[in-house]
Amino acid sequence: MDSSTTRLVLIRHGESVAQVEGFVSGHETCRGLSDTGRAQAAALRDRLLKTRELDGLDVAYTSILGRAIETTEILAPVLGSVSPLQECEWCEIHSGEAEGQTWEAVRERYPLLDSRDPFIRRFPDSETWAEFSVRAGARPRRIADDHPGQNVAVICHGGVIGASFVALGKVPIQEVGPFIHASANTSITEWRHTEAGWHLARFNDAAHLAAL
Repeated sequence: MDSSTTRLVLIRHGESVAQVEGFVSGHETCRGLSDTGRAQAAALRDRLLKTRELDGLDVAYTSILGRAIETTEILAPVLGSVSPLQECEWCEIHSGEAEGQTWEAVRERYPLLDSRDPFIRRFPDSETWAEFSVRAGARPRRIADDHPGQNVAVICHGGVIGASFVALGKVPIQEVGPFIHASANTSITEWRHTEAGWHLARFNDAAHLAAL
């Protein structure tokens, strides 16, 4: 890879307890990874140790949510001497009053849940999809300025991966849903920045999950 190229590797966290139990998790309610999630993260770790895809890593980030932090801890042997920096900008969309509730209860209480309008606030005190896309989309765009010519890994969330398609791939906000839903737990999505701008190198690479 050319020395002027900035490499941004987005890794989705492993399966979470919230996914298994069906509740909305956030800053106060995230309970980390499920047993399957830990196995997924270990499979990714073993893959990366073998393939050395992240060799030469300069910087690592993680969101402040437990499921991302726990995934990062399992991947520690791959990160080597790089100490991950925790930033809320890499967090999943903030769900406000819906946090901690089951999805079944949320759907009954908030009829706008499935609205495709990115400017509608689906829950009190939550981010709209437009606000989230600005927060989670602006952060990866700054990577090229903050870390020119470096290799950067971020352990984050499906929504952040979707926001990267808005910010770096110029996909309309209303059309990122399929990218979010297709992003498997512990999958790799990679963007590269050159003088010509950002381009997608790979999306939803989860080859290590085949054995599971």
